[in-house]
Amino acid sequence: MDSIFKRTLRAELDFQDVKIKELSARTGISPRTLEGYLNARSSIPPADVAVKIAQALNVSVEYLVTGNPTYNIAKNQTLNSQNPIEEKISVLSIEKKKLLRDFVNLLDGYDIIQQKP
Repeated sequence: MDSIFKRTLRAELDFQDVKIKELSARTGISPRTLEGYLNARSSIPPADVAVKIAQALNVSVEYLVTGNPTYNIAKNQTLNSQNPIEEKISVLSIEKKKLLRDFVNLLDGYDIIQQKP
């Protein structure tokens, strides 16, 4: 389980483009402590620390601990009936979320002009 937390945390930080220093500012946890959760001898933080990290990243603690994206649905319950697209995105793997983010960024760079027939 320890390596799952480390991999999931690293993937989420990469996906959200959040640096350790920024996460430290959001959580009040020292950068050195956060780096300790990401290094080769990492361990799962105490529950109160894991909650702070999850809240700062807007993900569930279960997701960070298990790496299972379906646990993120609980964090976003309000989305279920309001926005089915966001619900589907919330259960994608980190790799698929990165691809989707890159695609959206690519689309954002294009001006689409509608031509009338």
